[in-house]
Amino acid sequence: MSVDIRIETFSVAEKVQLLETVWQSLCARPCDVRSPEWHREVLDERRRRLEDGRATISAWPDAKARLMQLGR
Repeated sequence: MSVDIRIETFSVAEKVQLLETVWQSLCARPCDVRSPEWHREVLDERRRRLEDGRATISAWPDAKARLMQLGR
């Protein structure tokens, strides 16, 4: 299926909303989404960085607010 969306005309807020909509759609049927092996490797590295104190996490509302600020 091909979808022609002129995403370059979207504001940052509209792009974030689009991502949220796609994510909700994917989450509705998680059994249909298969992750490649390299995803596990990336997640393992991120877990190590968290455990070592080399990385921190943010709540989604905080991360979203920072992304929205970048687009202004």
